Amino acid sequence: MSNIEPNVEHYEYVFLGGGKGGKTLAMELAQAGKRVAVIERGMIGGSCINVACIPTKTLIQNARIAHVRSNQSSHSEASTRPATNMAEVARNVRSVVDGMVDINLKAFIASGMELVLGTGHFIAPRKIHVRMNEGADRVIEGEHVFINTGTTAAIPDVPGLRDAQPLTHVEALQLETMPEHLIVIGGGYIGLEMAQAYRRLGSKVTLIQEAPRVAMREDEDITSAIEAALAEEGIDIRVGVKPVNVSGISGQNVTLELANGERVSGSHVLVAAGRTPVTRGLGLDVAGVELDARGFIKVDERLATSAPNTWAIGEVAGTPMFTHASFDDYRVLKSQLAGGNLTTNDRIIPYALFIEPELARIGLNETDAKARGIDVRVAKIPLASVPRARTNGATKGFMKVLVDAHSDQILGFSMLGTNAGDVVTAVQMAMLGKLPYTAVRDAIISHPLMSEGLNILFSKVPPRANGE
Repeated sequence: MSNIEPNVEHYEYVFLGGGKGGKTLAMELAQAGKRVAVIERGMIGGSCINVACIPTKTLIQNARIAHVRSNQSSHSEASTRPATNMAEVARNVRSVVDGMVDINLKAFIASGMELVLGTGHFIAPRKIHVRMNEGADRVIEGEHVFINTGTTAAIPDVPGLRDAQPLTHVEALQLETMPEHLIVIGGGYIGLEMAQAYRRLGSKVTLIQEAPRVAMREDEDITSAIEAALAEEGIDIRVGVKPVNVSGISGQNVTLELANGERVSGSHVLVAAGRTPVTRGLGLDVAGVELDARGFIKVDERLATSAPNTWAIGEVAGTPMFTHASFDDYRVLKSQLAGGNLTTNDRIIPYALFIEPELARIGLNETDAKARGIDVRVAKIPLASVPRARTNGATKGFMKVLVDAHSDQILGFSMLGTNAGDVVTAVQMAMLGKLPYTAVRDAIISHPLMSEGLNILFSKVPPRANGE
């Protein structure tokens, strides 16, 4: 007699959620002839394409164009300055998203994997019940199961906030009418990008940050420069203040009462105050998958969970919340499945914040080095020292490098300025190759590029103490 349960569909590899790392691995396995199923509620291609990186950067580009037009019209009458058509902006964003979703869907089909559109939860280890979007039920079992469900916007427990029906970045990307006054709760990466974009599109913007400064993971000189740049564009930034009560409805009129007694009123409120892992309701206890104190799935350096042959990928596994980090999870899992030894240990993940001036960082910053007791040599130059910054008329910002105090190893690099995300890649390659900082200092870099600033910056690295 067969031991196979009736009505249970068996696959070699099953993915619950279709984020960047998971979809990449799933397609590759399917192309290799494996039997693969991806269970996805409907966000084909993952959050990056649908509600994160791609639509936000499209919105930011539309805002950048509006900002340029506004500056060109700055000496004309306000009534003749171009007004932003938010419906057109929303159509532009949707068009880019739809195009990339279509590309992903075609790639899924071509790979040979099965895309199961529905909501899944575990009913046993590696066995998932799926309520299909059209209403039918299926039970899918995998020899290997990968949890790739990502995160969702956290709504702080502030009285009245949920009842105010606040925007998250998802709804903010779909607005077809301009918010008269947008209040942004949260001064992290998402909050800063949304605040500047909507200010440039034409909204009055107030940003509320409970922490003493924005972008708290960065050094104080970085955050001070960011705050100054955004304030110069007319964004009202309030740090060290906490909302204690919210009244009204976002999209109509909403008022925030702050802990210091102040009140801020606006037409819309957007919450960008952190992310919550999508683990509730997945039946992870039945699957034997343990969570940490914050609700993220516990994984080891191989991305293996507490359950046999069950893995987690991306943000839900506590991986840094970047698409490129999730893609590296794919590399780790590909190696593990093939018997390799690639792990998440000691990997170097770059950061990028897409405001203007742009922020990019790789490795340690001064705050990290101090906290870990690591002695470093620091060099820093203003962007105005870089010829290309002057030709571009974009001299706001600076470059900064940390070099080990006792060797010539590069430990970290930060840049605030035009093309920072591209420049940081050059330093990343040097760090991956374990080149001494002098190799970057003495490299022949084309003139005039923004990356030429690396020659200038690295020439400023102080000598080793005591002539080591």
